Amino acid sequence: MSPPLFNFVDVKEKFTAAARQALCGKTCKHLITVFNQISGNETEKKTTLDQALRGALGDQIVEQKTSCDEYLSLIYLSIDAVTEGICSATTPFVLLGDVLDCLPLDMCDKIFCFVEENVSTWKSSSFYSAGKNYLLRMCNDLLRRLSKSQNTVFCGRIQLFLARLFPLSEKSGLNLQSQFNLDNVTVFNKNEQDSTLGQKQTDEKEDTMEVEEGEMGEDDAPAPCSIPIDYNLYRKFWTLQDYFRNPLQCYDKFSWMTFLKYSDETLAVFKSFKLDDMQASKRKMKDLRASDGEHVYFAKFLTSEKLMDLQLSDSNFRRHILLQYLILFQYLKGQVKFKSSSCVLNDDQSAWIEETTKLVYQLLRETPPDGDKFATMVEHILNTEENWNAWKNEGCPSFVKERSVDDKPKRPTRKRQAPEDFLGKGPDRKIFMGNDELTRLWNLNHDNMEACKSESREFMPSLDEFFAEAIEQADPVNMIEEEYKVVRNPNYGWRALRLLSRRSPHFFQPTNQKFKSLADYLDSMVSKLAKELPKDIPSEEIKTGEEDDDDNGDNLLKESNDSPSIQSKTVTGQQMDELAVKLGAKWKTLASHLDMKAAEMREIETDSEDVEMQAKLLLVAWQDREGQQATVENLVTALNASGFSQIADSLSES
Repeated sequence: MSPPLFNFVDVKEKFTAAARQALCGKTCKHLITVFNQISGNETEKKTTLDQALRGALGDQIVEQKTSCDEYLSLIYLSIDAVTEGICSATTPFVLLGDVLDCLPLDMCDKIFCFVEENVSTWKSSSFYSAGKNYLLRMCNDLLRRLSKSQNTVFCGRIQLFLARLFPLSEKSGLNLQSQFNLDNVTVFNKNEQDSTLGQKQTDEKEDTMEVEEGEMGEDDAPAPCSIPIDYNLYRKFWTLQDYFRNPLQCYDKFSWMTFLKYSDETLAVFKSFKLDDMQASKRKMKDLRASDGEHVYFAKFLTSEKLMDLQLSDSNFRRHILLQYLILFQYLKGQVKFKSSSCVLNDDQSAWIEETTKLVYQLLRETPPDGDKFATMVEHILNTEENWNAWKNEGCPSFVKERSVDDKPKRPTRKRQAPEDFLGKGPDRKIFMGNDELTRLWNLNHDNMEACKSESREFMPSLDEFFAEAIEQADPVNMIEEEYKVVRNPNYGWRALRLLSRRSPHFFQPTNQKFKSLADYLDSMVSKLAKELPKDIPSEEIKTGEEDDDDNGDNLLKESNDSPSIQSKTVTGQQMDELAVKLGAKWKTLASHLDMKAAEMREIETDSEDVEMQAKLLLVAWQDREGQQATVENLVTALNASGFSQIADSLSES
């Protein structure tokens, strides 16, 4: 029996109802359940769900929702559907395009905030390849609807979003041929007869109240520009914008002469009329008050003749013009791949550009506020721009460097090697490891295992050699300050701990003594080593208690080589272990005769629940406190006083 035919209309109605229910519940689970219950091809079901979601969005647009939340909820639902694999990856982008095409600009601004916040989602592997072209088309459609002068911030946000979305090597976002925006024409009055400059200057001088030198007006307003502004200056100044718009004109001989003449006059005006820092700061404060603290930006120049006087007195306007000069000079001097062969500067032009560049930087430093800082920042940015120009000239190579393959000359070999050659049994006895450096290292010695046992491979120092300087510094006679001792060096301390763990039994003996720092612990160990290390026995022969039970650390724990009797020896670790086993739970009786405080006894009980370990901790704490006086004789006396005479006798015999 053949399977039933797929009914597009019925399935679409089911998906539409499920989508509306999912929007109410703000979860995609019900939609997934309906998708799995419907029989049919996966591709057919995905296509039908795409159409159902788009139809649901169309219904919302027709209802003219005043809030963007319902549109965004449907787009979020489509993203979850793509993640669950029940919807096409292009559906969220199609829905976004439909919404932005049908809504006014104020609501498009809110929708685009959602697009910006989810840039990480668009760049994920599930969405990027399927939606990058949709996003690019959507942004271009938005830019066509926006005004660059009235919606400047919105346009900038779109450009920044595209810069975050696409990688730097994306060719669609690069101006590879270094083309200029020739449509950016600056409009100004080119008819001298219509000019109003210079008509009322005489009347204004007569009507103006004379002010003595050093006085200001009522409002302390900055004085207007002292340069006489006529139509010629106005025309020459704004004509320069055409050269900034299309720098290729500068390579024409007659156009260059015009540019040279107009630039000299304009820069001479800037140089002769220097802005006062106080004037600029007052004007800047007034502008901030007028705009409620918000920065005001105009995408196009205001070329009215009446504003020329104020523009020459504006520090931001002056910086804008000077920066245009630096960008133009960088293009004229730089190496651009798509420049024509005729676009070459002669020596006179290059010399003039060098001198004028220095003059422009000087004017930037003299323009308040923070002229030096601004000029330094501009110079740094333009130097960085040269790196981008070089990258474009090289064809925009990928920023990910591929691992280079070393084309090393192959070692001449025979077509068929003899077995003794590659097995190391031939006359040369050389074993090839597949790499020149590995082969050299492997054949340094004929028997590598024996070479590893050589005395020259022993790098671990002895205890007396390593701690010699520390023992010498610990002697009060040498009067070494604490901060200059080697035990205060963290590097020395780390190496000392490793050496003690290898060659000193004290490193593994438990103790109740608390140390605030590693340096204090090393001071304690140095004092013990200074008393215990014999001069005639190397530290390599010191035993740790694991090699020989009969001679467990006796040589290390000797106070001197000519001890008068065994009773004056300090108690060894093995003796303390034997005593701890014999004492057991009766260790508190001995503690009172060893002058242990009640707080110390409670701390011992807290550290361990094993009675034998508690007895061992008691003896260790007593040894740490007594130091050199922790002898067998003193311990025997305390045992006899506590009533442990048998234990005392066994300790004396040992």
